[in-house]
Amino acid sequence: MPTSYYETLGVPKNASADELKKAYRKLARQYHPDRNPGDADAEAHFKEVQQAYDVLSDPDKRKQYDTLGSTNGRPGPTNVDFSDFDLGDIFGGLFGNRGGGRAETQRGQRGSDVEVEVRVSFDDALHGLQTTVPVTLELACHTCHGTGAAPGTAPKPCPKCNGTGVVATSQGLFALQQPCPNCHGIGTIVETPCPTCHGAGRERRTKRYRVQIPAGVKDGTRIKLKGKGEAGWGGAPAGDLYVVTRVEPSKLYERLSDGTVGCQWVRSQKID
Repeated sequence: MPTSYYETLGVPKNASADELKKAYRKLARQYHPDRNPGDADAEAHFKEVQQAYDVLSDPDKRKQYDTLGSTNGRPGPTNVDFSDFDLGDIFGGLFGNRGGGRAETQRGQRGSDVEVEVRVSFDDALHGLQTTVPVTLELACHTCHGTGAAPGTAPKPCPKCNGTGVVATSQGLFALQQPCPNCHGIGTIVETPCPTCHGAGRERRTKRYRVQIPAGVKDGTRIKLKGKGEAGWGGAPAGDLYVVTRVEPSKLYERLSDGTVGCQWVRSQKID
């Protein structure tokens, strides 16, 4: 059995955000209940992978996990460096969070940004065009609309943290606040999971977005579509979609790269 969230995802402790996302997607597809109907072990693995990614993909949660370890029974590092913590977290936990520490802001998690490439001809890059780009994303479940709860039901306040999304952990003199291990910092739990997403609130689907490629676009230009990335967790907003242009070379023309402002185009060979 894995002893840490890093082992659950099969990544080293210094794994980058991209490495975490890649490992999560691979394991989520492998253990998704839709691919393993009736397999309780696969469903348990799926939930463990989700929990591990939920913590490690959030910089603040990951920092706290690396310092204190998990509170759900899996061991973690035991050496505590109090310089890693905001005083609002420490004294907020000690005096009932009257100071409004950072833990209050950890409910929910913004969806991941997604990047896709689109190939455009040299002529289209010169004049601009509108095109459609297919993107496969983790989106809000179409059955429960992202709540994770079966139709006719709703998530309920977490009984462990009373809906706050945080719990206090005693560290000698101080009581430090951490994301609730029962609801993973969301503040709510699902008692009757959605039959489509099995409580995840998300499902993988392919959507097609219209993208306006501006005239004079360069190779490698990133076009941002706000809120068109992957769905957020716990009601948090979706990430953004970035469309990267790949301009195909022309046999007749080349683009000047003299550092001047604007787009300049020159003929590179004569036509007999």
